[in-house]
Amino acid sequence: MAHIVVIGAGLAGLPTAYELRYLLPRQQKITLLSNTPKFTFLPSLPWVGLGLTPLEQVQLEVEELVTKRGIEWLPEAVTQLNPHTQTVHTNSQSLDYDYVVIATGAELALDAVPGLGPDNGFTQSVCNPHHALMANAAWQDLLKNPGPLVVGAVPGASCFGPAYEFALLADYILRQQGLRDQVPITFVTPEPYAGHLGIGGMANSSQLVTQLMAKREVEVMENSAITRITSQDIYLANGHTLPFRYAMLLPPFRGPRFVREAAGLGDAKGFIPVLPTYRHPVFPSVYGAGVVTHLAPPEVTPIPIGVPKTGQMVEAMGMAVAHNIALELGAVFSPPVAPTLEAICFADFGDTGLLFLADPVLPDPETGQRRRAITLGGRWVGWMKTAFERYFLAKMRWGSAVPWFERLGLKAVGLSLLEAVPEPHTVPKDVLSH
Repeated sequence: MAHIVVIGAGLAGLPTAYELRYLLPRQQKITLLSNTPKFTFLPSLPWVGLGLTPLEQVQLEVEELVTKRGIEWLPEAVTQLNPHTQTVHTNSQSLDYDYVVIATGAELALDAVPGLGPDNGFTQSVCNPHHALMANAAWQDLLKNPGPLVVGAVPGASCFGPAYEFALLADYILRQQGLRDQVPITFVTPEPYAGHLGIGGMANSSQLVTQLMAKREVEVMENSAITRITSQDIYLANGHTLPFRYAMLLPPFRGPRFVREAAGLGDAKGFIPVLPTYRHPVFPSVYGAGVVTHLAPPEVTPIPIGVPKTGQMVEAMGMAVAHNIALELGAVFSPPVAPTLEAICFADFGDTGLLFLADPVLPDPETGQRRRAITLGGRWVGWMKTAFERYFLAKMRWGSAVPWFERLGLKAVGLSLLEAVPEPHTVPKDVLSH
């Protein structure tokens, strides 16, 4: 009997555990570990931060979901992982594994900029449930006592969609409440241009984002590096100072401490290097899935930024990992697979929105081109995001990662989650360099 441990019960970990349980016979043991008892649909946290959605509406109790499906549940944080002895340690026990899937999501590097919050600083974030609730409490205070609003990201950030969403949703709410003239909005980003999104080459995204920001009277400061933050001011490397009453700034991500402390397991920032199969290039019993995996940026930018990993990308990574572990254990017989890294991102702005499609996120290394790069706008985007949120939560209740009809629907629009990996596997140069 093999023992597979999945660390993390979020957008990557929970679907991966479900897919493993679906592919593997019952005698193979699957244990799911998480430092939180709840699954949260993270793409909805900007809505939570602005008081548009209650947090409990986008959360599920993991224990209720997994134990009845033959998955062992351990609600504890990992304190150490030894890839040599194949052992995972928590505060209360040690687990031996045959395979481990690291799907923790990222740790927030809030110490990257002095004054970055919210825990020990002066700004808000919508990157986890606790921070979204703090952001909402501060937002309610702003509505009572209006003043300058600054939204954006600091150098090294990688997920910019929530920042655009937060800024333009805030504008929409303030206009509805008759407060917009009392709240000037500034958008500050390390992206080389608005709508870059950490990947560049996204067709007309820059034009649409820039036009929308101008129409909503949001001042945009591109290619800007925030260097420090005080209780009332944000300081930029170019000498500008931005006063604020409320600031929502996305931080950089890094891998969890247990990865950073295990020699050779992660790169300098604690992200997991992976082969095309999402297996670790040095430790064959280790797989990675989700935000914690290393992806090299497709281009060098004046201010360093990371590559976003959307929900569809994360799901695809988990599906690939589950398939390849099942292949190793003789439960499936088709060739090894890799995630296609095709991405769809919905950004709701209240009375309109933008859909970004990158197929794939990382362009072809030889041509520098993607098969498709599409940005579309309209009120329907918000409706689509709401529908997707409810559908994804329903899937997690069903105990299904990607049902057959979802795969069929993706295929109908020319998308797929997985593709075959040609043999033999090769280690990408950027993996070895990290």
